[in-house]
Amino acid sequence: MKNYLFLFLSLAFLTSCYSVKVLADYDENVDFKNYKTFAFYKPGIDKSDISDLDKKRILRAISSELKAKGFTKSENPDMLVSIFTKSREKVNVNQNNFGYGFGWGWNPWMMNGMQNNMSISQYSEGTLFIDFIDRKKKELIWQGVGTGALRMQSREKKELRIKEFVNEILAKYPPGTSKK
Repeated sequence: MKNYLFLFLSLAFLTSCYSVKVLADYDENVDFKNYKTFAFYKPGIDKSDISDLDKKRILRAISSELKAKGFTKSENPDMLVSIFTKSREKVNVNQNNFGYGFGWGWNPWMMNGMQNNMSISQYSEGTLFIDFIDRKKKELIWQGVGTGALRMQSREKKELRIKEFVNEILAKYPPGTSKK
């Protein structure tokens, strides 16, 4: 029974590390129905501190998601899309004590009956900001932020993880239509 509980807690921890936590903010005075076309804002994207390959992956994923929402890529867009990234190292220490005994108080002879499990995991946590900017007004109108675990992965798995980040973030756009 104890081993099953430990396995369950370990799986819950691992799946929580792989989920993407998303927040979105927007200008409530903007009518988002007026935006039909987009282009990428190169000066903002160039500041992002990730490899050019990952930038291309992110931009392809954003383009794909926006096109699926009915947007068209244009030389004269309604809105500009910019990205920003950051990452940090995270360490998780989980300690699970499984014990048994009788009555009240502490019993030093029961310590051998206690099972003490500790797991330590280290990973990078990445944050992707996707900004939508009104091209004419040059104002930020919407921002989606996704945070989740990043692991050293194959190129294919990295591509899937980036698509997951972008999909989860853009599910919050336009405001009021996000899935729950």
